[in-house]
Amino acid sequence: MARISSDACENDESDVNGASEMMDLLQMDFDPEAVKEREETLLSRNALRKQQRWEKCLAAKKSRRKEEKHRRKLQRHQPPDAMESPHFTKRVTKAMAKERLAEAQSTGVQVCVDLGMADCMSDKEVSRLAGQLRRLYGSNRKATRPFHLILSDLRKDSRLYRECLRMNDGFMDYVMEVTDQSCLDLFPLQTLVYLSPDAEEVLETVNHDKVYVLGGLVDESIQEKLSLSRAGELGVASARLPIDEYMVKKNNSKNFHSKVLAVNQVFDILLTFCESGSWTRALQAGVPLGKGYIVAPGALRTPDVTD
Repeated sequence: MARISSDACENDESDVNGASEMMDLLQMDFDPEAVKEREETLLSRNALRKQQRWEKCLAAKKSRRKEEKHRRKLQRHQPPDAMESPHFTKRVTKAMAKERLAEAQSTGVQVCVDLGMADCMSDKEVSRLAGQLRRLYGSNRKATRPFHLILSDLRKDSRLYRECLRMNDGFMDYVMEVTDQSCLDLFPLQTLVYLSPDAEEVLETVNHDKVYVLGGLVDESIQEKLSLSRAGELGVASARLPIDEYMVKKNNSKNFHSKVLAVNQVFDILLTFCESGSWTRALQAGVPLGKGYIVAPGALRTPDVTD
């Protein structure tokens, strides 16, 4: 009769215990109460992490606002000659620009570029739009009072996103918001103002409680009222730059006159107006001569920015 060693018995007993533990774990996995408890634990942890991130961002914004106030206070007390001709290294200038852009994320006028029409454009038009976005960001980076810039409806798997990465060096490090959400998902409907050259309402001033939406579109076929149709599709208010109020047509050999501007040109006009308070200056600087318009003689009305 064969003998069974004590080691074999212990191994059998270990196998049985292991199988029992495995069954217990499997039962836990299929236990609805246990699953629910684990899900609630995960949700509470996620909520805690989100709350911590929000508190951290809030603290950072408060710190930036405090530093900005301190910097402005120092500037007010500087001698005039020191303010007129500052000499900074490129590194310092770049850091100062980044600081201004970061501050604008919480205090600047909100300008959203609607890129929801990019899929309807040709490859050439997409490439041109990517270049316009580069120039637009460059203007914002140089501005003394930059905007809080948002690029909406920009998916990372889209042609435009890939073209922005290809054409725009450092695009991933731009200090702005990039999202695949629509402007309707980001802001209350009543705060949105879609800028279109075909709108009936005139943009008289710029308010901090509004979000100004620019149509991110390059259309070489020059279809009429595309941006106005987009505003109607989204169900938001629209307005046009006061070109008719401050400019007149200039005679030219081609008899060409157009109020359709590139997205970066509209952006520059808004920036200049917010910095100068003058539509005359903003339109004169921002509307290319090739559009066939010049500032009207005697255009003196210059409304200020409303906070």
